[in-house]
Amino acid sequence: MDDLDSSPVKRPEPVKLETLGIEELERRISVLEEEIDRIREVIAAKRAVRGDAESLFKK
Repeated sequence: MDDLDSSPVKRPEPVKLETLGIEELERRISVLEEEIDRIREVIAAKRAVRGDAESLFKK
């Protein structure tokens, strides 16, 4: 297990969404969806590496 996996994630300060316009909110959604996709790719890559390592040590 990675030591980094257990490190706390620093969360950004919440944005007052009520103060943003519709276009700004839509852009924010787009940026967050891109970040979610990026995170999912990293998770998939880590799972693949872990799976490879586990299969190597099972032999």
